[in-house]
Formats: sequence, structure tokens, C-alpha cells
Amino acid sequence: MPSNKLRVSSYVLQITRYVFLTMTCWALTACLSSSDCFREDVFCAALVTDTLGVEDHGINQDAWAGLQEAQNNGLANKVDYIASVDSRDYLKNIAYFADLGYDVIVTSGISLDDETLQSADLAPDSVFVGLNQAFEETRPNLISITFPEDQMGFAAGASAATLTQTGTVAAVCETSGIDAMWRYCEGFREGAQYVNDQLNVLVVYREDGDSEKLFIDEEWGFATALSLIERGADVLFAAGGVTGQGALKAASEFGVSAIGAERDQAAVLGGAGISVVTSFYGQTSFEVQEVMRLIQEGHIPEEREGRVQYVPLSPAYPPEISAQLDALLDALARGEIDINVTNSR
Repeated sequence: MPSNKLRVSSYVLQITRYVFLTMTCWALTACLSSSDCFREDVFCAALVTDTLGVEDHGINQDAWAGLQEAQNNGLANKVDYIASVDSRDYLKNIAYFADLGYDVIVTSGISLDDETLQSADLAPDSVFVGLNQAFEETRPNLISITFPEDQMGFAAGASAATLTQTGTVAAVCETSGIDAMWRYCEGFREGAQYVNDQLNVLVVYREDGDSEKLFIDEEWGFATALSLIERGADVLFAAGGVTGQGALKAASEFGVSAIGAERDQAAVLGGAGISVVTSFYGQTSFEVQEVMRLIQEGHIPEEREGRVQYVPLSPAYPPEISAQLDALLDALARGEIDINVTNSR
């Protein structure tokens, strides 16, 4: 039988835990109910990322930079973010900011599209901005921001055509059954041939592969890039997450120039991406600031298509190449070039 001292200690411990939990719950409730974001004169905006985190050298990092710039420019009084660790936390992370009264909640990445749409229904007082999310349904408090993969691929193809010495350029892509991949890589084909219709343009998709390796088949990406290099390709473009990164690693290992997509792949891969001369991805920071301005003015556009940006080429390349690329991107944004790529296969 336990001693009186042990029984008292156990009782004190239980009381202590109860008091701690009560105070914690009270504190959380107080925080939720007293958030400055509920005030009309305080404008709050937040970001919820996918599982790549806020330092992904791509859309997440750019989105957070855009929110910080918006605050610096007086478009927001308070900004914050949650970098999701698990996809099962998406809805909970979004709800955290909605419950605190945040005016704008930005979610980044196609994997959050369902949770963003659902949250727009659950929290009608907040405006939700889905980056790289094309919604089939509309909501009065929902904004879709997408970036033109066909333009990114076209610019990559034009760059490859400018850089090639062998007259053969190639693209390594995830399955063509994904519309974004189709637009990236058919855009690449069109861009290369736009600059030089005599080029040998090789485009290979990961068809009939293991569905469980979607976007993560690095081995296939590496082997496919190697086979294209053996066929004479001296500039490689790659798209499709880790699958594409496998191709970029092969290019770097064999000293072949490479072009990335979706984020700054040279920064992501480090020493394994030393041949990546540039990468093309969406101008997220600008778009985030622009929608913040529009929302502040009372305008909530249903959708926006953002512009394309690229990682600057190293000083080893003539400056006129960058000038030509800038002019090309401007012409694409103005619709002056017919890319001739449909939205889906």
C-alpha cells in the first residue's frame, strides 16, 4: 500500500496538471478572442506552405518574401506563416489563421487545393489565395493564381537552342498525363524550334512507370538523361520534382548544361547541380503583393495568371543572351508569340 506521502504527491501532481491545462486552454482562448486581426484597422495576411517548407528556393520562399514586402510597403500590418510538416496538417494549419481573424490566407502548392477550397467555405470572412491551384469551382472569397508552364517551357527551349553546340537539345519530363508537365515540355519543344527549326529536339516523358514513384523517380530521370546525352544532347531541360532533379544530376555529372523548372534548382541541388545554368518558375512574390493591393482596394479577382521569372545566367554568358531572354518573356506575357500548346494533352 502506498504511503500517505506518495498519495499526497500524486494528488498534487494531478492538481498541478489540471491547473496547467486550464490555464493553457484559457490562454489559447484569450489569444483567439483578442487577436488584433479581428480589428477593422489591422490587416493580417498569412501563408501556409506545402511540406517543402518556406526555404524551398521556389514558390513557398517567394510567397513569404511577397508577404514581407507587402508589410514593408504598408499593404499589411501583420504577416506570418506556417511551414506544414505533414499533408494531414494542411486544413488544421489554415484553420489556425482563419480562427485568429486573418484577412488573407495564402496557400502554396497544388497539393493544398482541396483544403483551400474547403477552407473558403468554412471561413467566409477570410480571403483565400491558392498559388499554383486551378479550381474547378469558384467562391467569392477565393483567388486562384497560376503560372504559365507553356511559357516557362518555351523560354527554356529557346534558351537551350541558344546554348547548344551539337544541335541536339532534350527534355526529361514526368508523365504527359499531368497537364502541367505536358505544357512544360511541349512548350520546350516549341521554344527550341522557334529559335532554330533545324534543331534535333528530343522530349521524353515518364510513361508507364510506377505510379507510386510519381515525381520521385530520380533513378529514371538520371538514366533517361544519360541516354539523351549519349544521343548527342548537350543541353537538358527537366521538369517533375525529384524525377526531373535526377536528370539535372546526370547532366551535372557528365558536364552537360541543364535548365531547371519549378524552383531555383541550382540552389536546391547544390554541388549536385553545378551544370544548371538557369531555372524558370513563377513570379510569386510580385503576384502575392499585387493581390494584396487588389484586396485592400476591395477587388477579389477570381483568377490571375502570373508572369515568369528566371535565375540570372552567370557572368560567363554574354549579356545579350539575358537581354534576348528578357525580351522573349515580355513578348510571351503580352501574347505576341503563339506557343501553339494546348492546355492539356
